[in-house]
Amino acid sequence: MAELFKKILIATDGSKRTQEAVEMGLKLAREHGSKVYAVYVVDTVTFTSIPMDVTWENMYQLLKDEGEDAVKAVKDAAPDVDVETHVLEGNPAVEITRFAGEKGVDLIVMGTLGKSGIDRLLLGSTAEKVIRIANCPVLVIKSSKK
Repeated sequence: MAELFKKILIATDGSKRTQEAVEMGLKLAREHGSKVYAVYVVDTVTFTSIPMDVTWENMYQLLKDEGEDAVKAVKDAAPDVDVETHVLEGNPAVEITRFAGEKGVDLIVMGTLGKSGIDRLLLGSTAEKVIRIANCPVLVIKSSKK
């Protein structure tokens, strides 16, 4: 039987609320013998209105370090899985789907807060945007953790 998911992208932000999505992605990878791309996106869109100064550079480095830690945690959680780590920059939904397309990913796994109402309206949902623009299936894990 051919593997259903040869390449899985697991999007993470390193938080406890995305841990369930990471665990599910790794479980699927083990079951299907998949290669995993652990991806963290430094959301530079949020900072476009901030003047480029020392504060921005410090914040950027902090976010980049956080990203390195987040993808390393995915790799460390699965020594039995082929995990490649990537820290990207830009709009998270756009970068996740662009990367998935470039690598020929068969499945994107990501978490969501499951927000509703005004929070969702104001913040938008990265998961929702990925679902709309991805060219492959997207598995969204609604976190039970707050």
